[in-house]
Amino acid sequence: MELKRLENNFTVCKVEDFSGVDMNREFVFVGKTDEEISLVCDTEIVPDNTTERSDGWKAFRIEGKLDFTLIGILSKISTALAKNNIGIFAVSTYNTDYILVKAEDFEKAMAVLDEKGYRITG
Repeated sequence: MELKRLENNFTVCKVEDFSGVDMNREFVFVGKTDEEISLVCDTEIVPDNTTERSDGWKAFRIEGKLDFTLIGILSKISTALAKNNIGIFAVSTYNTDYILVKAEDFEKAMAVLDEKGYRITG
C-alpha cells in the first residue's frame, strides 16, 4: 500500500461556526455534530472564531481510491503506530483516509510504516 507524505503543517481545532472557514483551500476537513464543529486545516489559515486548537500536526494520505469493501486498512496503520507510542488523528473522506500525527513523531511514524512494508512517497 502506498502512503503520500503531505508537506502541510496542520491544526486540529474547534470553531464557533463556519463563518471563518475557507472552504476554497486545498485541505480543509470539517466535522459537525450536535456538540461541536471540528476543523482540520493548514495552520496558517486557522479562523479567528476558533475556541480550542492543537497545532503541530503533519499528515499522510493513503493513496488511491479505497473501496468500501476494503476492511482494516486504517486499523492496521493505527495499530502499528500505537505499538510505537504514536498517537493519531484520522480523517476519512469518500475516497480515502488521512492520518495526522504530531510533528515531533512524524519521522518515527514514517519509519515504522516503512518497516511494515508501506511505500511512502512525497
